[in-house]
Amino acid sequence: MIYWNSLADFLAMGKHGLYVWGSFIVMAALMILEPILLARSRKSLIARLKRQYRAEKLDNHHPPREDNP
Repeated sequence: MIYWNSLADFLAMGKHGLYVWGSFIVMAALMILEPILLARSRKSLIARLKRQYRAEKLDNHHPPREDNP
């Protein structure tokens, strides 16, 4: 087990603090951003599918006209 004499020793992590805390911060940021980005992507996809559904519904409601020359 590792024991630290002070908070500074704990943060330094035996001279590996920059790597340890940098990795921790990056992972925490990714874990926070992932659900946010997924929610935004889902919202965008649903909006796009609704537009596509309305467009297809309009196309089916109005069949193409046949022009007689």
